[in-house]
Amino acid sequence: MHNIDGQLIDEGLILAFHAPGSYTGEHVLEFQGHGGPAVLQAVLQTAFEVARSIQVPLRQAEAGEFTQRAFMNDKLDLAQAEAVADLIDAGSVQAAKAAANSLSGAFSKEVNALADRITHLRLLLEATLDFPEEEIDFLEKANAKGQLDGILSLQRALLIKAQEGVRFNDGLQLVLVGAPNVGKSSLLNALAGEEIAIVTEVAGTTRDRIKQQISVRGVPIVVVDTAGLRETDDHVEKIGIERTRQSIQEADLLLHLVDATDANSLTNLDIEREFSSSLPVLRVLNKVDLVDSIESPRADDVLISAKTGRGLDNLKDRILDTAGLNHSFEHSFTARQRHVDALHVCQAHLELAAEYAKQDDRILDLFAEELRLAHDALGEITGRMLPDDLLGLIFSRFCIGK
Repeated sequence: MHNIDGQLIDEGLILAFHAPGSYTGEHVLEFQGHGGPAVLQAVLQTAFEVARSIQVPLRQAEAGEFTQRAFMNDKLDLAQAEAVADLIDAGSVQAAKAAANSLSGAFSKEVNALADRITHLRLLLEATLDFPEEEIDFLEKANAKGQLDGILSLQRALLIKAQEGVRFNDGLQLVLVGAPNVGKSSLLNALAGEEIAIVTEVAGTTRDRIKQQISVRGVPIVVVDTAGLRETDDHVEKIGIERTRQSIQEADLLLHLVDATDANSLTNLDIEREFSSSLPVLRVLNKVDLVDSIESPRADDVLISAKTGRGLDNLKDRILDTAGLNHSFEHSFTARQRHVDALHVCQAHLELAAEYAKQDDRILDLFAEELRLAHDALGEITGRMLPDDLLGLIFSRFCIGK
């Protein structure tokens, strides 16, 4: 390609993709050069200058515009379109595989299969409502309760997978908590494979939260090292301890680190009382290299030495197991929090429908309405029921050129 003065900018290829075989489903002309910001900027500048000279409207694409056009032209549904951005941003090989599965339609297929089951039940119900003179005992003859139980089972299983998919995107929030000087910073460094946090024998060295993203068995994990929990008069340390408690509220999983040389201290019991009962907690006994035996260990205790590396492989496996992330990711897919929220809404409406199904047929219209609302919630995942302003917000978060 030459600029308007005839000077050579770059040598490359020009490829024409004809509709509907292109990525966007439209006619597309693609330039392939040798890359580099300066070269690309010169090519773009020349293209705009040529377009102005022949009075052809030409502009730079908005963020995510090509993928949005693919969505609008039914080349991708919204879950697949979002997977494009997930694939670009993947923080590990397993996360990339999961995003590729979403892009190929793995998540969408399960959503659509669930929606089809709801649609079938809705059709049976609507037929009953349209022809009441037939006096068909819908709930019994159509096995509506049985069908709805099967739908709820599918929905709950899909919700678990979607929550796992969110962790591929956002990273599992793993918070290290415990008394001062139990080895939280040493464990962070051991998991990260480098010296991230300062480690000393002085209790209270860590005054603030330290975050580090790591990969465990291919799963992205954000490890948060926190200030040790204890009573203190130090104003700065008090702020750090308050931030520790805030991190606990934001965590997906807690690692309660305990000094193996004093595993059954009252301090550890006091710390455990602060944990939310709904939050998964792994009790990890550190410094096992300093003891010959541990007095009355718990059956689910994880024994490690952050200093020597003993037990770290087992700890990584237990982290994934406790977080509900098994080790078979070949059929996993990425998801986003909005997908999980939509599935929760779907579940709420299905459960209400189940309540109506337990009653007589005088409230079949309410049963039908809850099924419709559940179906609409699923449509938000694939983009069938999403408002235009939310669509614009979703695609605005893509990078330029996608």
